[in-house]
Amino acid sequence: MHILKIIHGYPPHYNAGSEVYSQSVCNELSKEHRVSVFTREENLYAPDFSVRKESRQPNLDLYIVNNPQGKDGYRHEQMDSVFEDLLQELNPDIAYIGHLNHLSTGLVEVLHRHHVRIVYMLHDFWLMCPRGQFLTRSIGRDCNFMLCDRQEDVRCAERCYEVYFSGYAEDREQDIARWSTWVGQRMQHIRDVVSKVDLFIAPAKFLMNRYVQEFGIPQEKMRYLDYGFPTDYLDPKLLSSTPREFFTFGYIGTHIPAKGVNLLLEAFASLPKPAVLRIYGRANGQSTKALQEIASSLPQHLRVVFCGEYNNEQLVPEVFNQVDGIVVPSIWAENSPLVIHEAQACHIPVITADYGGMAEYVAHRQNGLLFRHRDSASLAEQMLWAVQHPAEFRALGRRGYLYSAEGSVPDIVQHCTTLVNIFEDVCA
Repeated sequence: MHILKIIHGYPPHYNAGSEVYSQSVCNELSKEHRVSVFTREENLYAPDFSVRKESRQPNLDLYIVNNPQGKDGYRHEQMDSVFEDLLQELNPDIAYIGHLNHLSTGLVEVLHRHHVRIVYMLHDFWLMCPRGQFLTRSIGRDCNFMLCDRQEDVRCAERCYEVYFSGYAEDREQDIARWSTWVGQRMQHIRDVVSKVDLFIAPAKFLMNRYVQEFGIPQEKMRYLDYGFPTDYLDPKLLSSTPREFFTFGYIGTHIPAKGVNLLLEAFASLPKPAVLRIYGRANGQSTKALQEIASSLPQHLRVVFCGEYNNEQLVPEVFNQVDGIVVPSIWAENSPLVIHEAQACHIPVITADYGGMAEYVAHRQNGLLFRHRDSASLAEQMLWAVQHPAEFRALGRRGYLYSAEGSVPDIVQHCTTLVNIFEDVCA
């Protein structure tokens, strides 16, 4: 087949979960199929919507569109036009969409117009929430990152787009009306786009159920399929048995508020015994500096190390060999975090929140520990238990993935075989 993968970023420039998953899938699919990737970069010194080609493997080509200014937009006619020209040149059998944020929702309209079948992997709530995570973007509140339980136009305007208001009290009602209209138009357009997709895949049942029950995607257009993982470098046999002087926690991910790194630091600060916290991930400007400032004020018996990025194929020696457990403290409803699966593949126990897809893949005292979502005191309680019960904590890690008898995570080879079967069914 000729598979067109559409994703809003691609490694090495973008390394969040959906991008890393996309790379794994494209690498595997390209062994037997032709794969073209339509993705983006942000070059302020190149023309908007210009496209350059980059060949990664014999059957894997990237077509990288430049979109440095379109962060808050969702549809760009110029990008759609460029994409349409490329689509006619490539003539793929199917499109596998991962994310349209930072790209254009019009890509679906172009695909539909040219009778290209569309399979859409849902990585978050972006289709049913303009901000993508049901996490507010407020200004001047005690908590600017509140958890939101539903999408409503006025609610979105007041809680997420207030940052664009004029700031004058006499303009507030007019600003609310303007942004409510904008959100309403966006959501109506998204529903039209959704109707043109042939099949949706969700990597977590929590995510799938919300899209079906709250957004109205028909169950027959929805399928649950967890992510697949390259297991060649995710091998517990590669772990070192060298003991550490102090119990060591690890965090892997971006340094943004949604990931709850500050919550983790707050919990870690309360531990009464010596411990280490290693924070992995690309530095993110002022956000990372602020987290480093918080870390610098911790008690002397606690040490925080900011370790920066790592090559994913070196995950075991560079990360898992340096920690006793991984903490996933996200303050939004993560769906199927890659880091949880990667840790489970290597028998590393996980501490995460009792919410969303996080709780779907970690069962308390079975293969990890759960704390109350967004509650640093509850997280501290579980971290302390791990420090005080290291042998029991390690045993939880050995259980691995909950949904296989031997604890192994889904393999990327079998995952891609399933994907191809899905593509063939949709095309048929």
